[in-house]
Amino acid sequence: LGIDTVPYKTCSLDCIYCQLGKTTNKVIERKEYISCEDILPEIEEILKQKKKIDYITLSGSGEPTLNSKIKTMINSIKKLTSIPVAVLTNGTLLFQPEIREELMEADLVIPSLDAVSDEVFKKVNRPHHSLRIDKIIDGLSAFSQEFKGKIWLEIMIVKGINNSPQEIKRMAEVIEKIKLDKIQLNTVIRPPTEEFAQPVNLENLKKIKRTLGEKCEIIAGFKR
Repeated sequence: LGIDTVPYKTCSLDCIYCQLGKTTNKVIERKEYISCEDILPEIEEILKQKKKIDYITLSGSGEPTLNSKIKTMINSIKKLTSIPVAVLTNGTLLFQPEIREELMEADLVIPSLDAVSDEVFKKVNRPHHSLRIDKIIDGLSAFSQEFKGKIWLEIMIVKGINNSPQEIKRMAEVIEKIKLDKIQLNTVIRPPTEEFAQPVNLENLKKIKRTLGEKCEIIAGFKR
């Protein structure tokens, strides 16, 4: 069950592969974009329907940690149900200790990391001007040491942008220092924001998977 904690395309990145289109509000400013008072009654309604829900996921069409009340949301959901809470984040704000602390009660956090060098990061993720990849990596690493739940790292591979052997090798070195349960490897399957954001083939993904090690799994579905 996905929950939008911010309005459409309010994000700290403007990724070239995003299936939701261009970021219309590129920010790192946190506030209560959508209030808990609006979200919680809707969750209660859905829970009454007794549907099979694997996770209640704070994600949506932007960056969920931009909502300054994310901790209250997680804690309130926990009081309503025993269904685990997941947070799907781009990980860009985890360098802020208070944000790391706010996610501590979640059961699963899925941050993304598509590049480890500043040049590639700017090409693939088109970040807010204040963000630096080394700071983001430090934040992710610190969070992985503090968090007691599960962390699955998602990596989106874009042909000719972030799949060079050098970038993948550096990525493997960086990931080694981060405490992860799983690495999910993906490529551009859904229609992207930019037409030039093209998928790599399965062969290439398998090669990258070997470099990234045994925790890595390919989650891209090549059905079409």
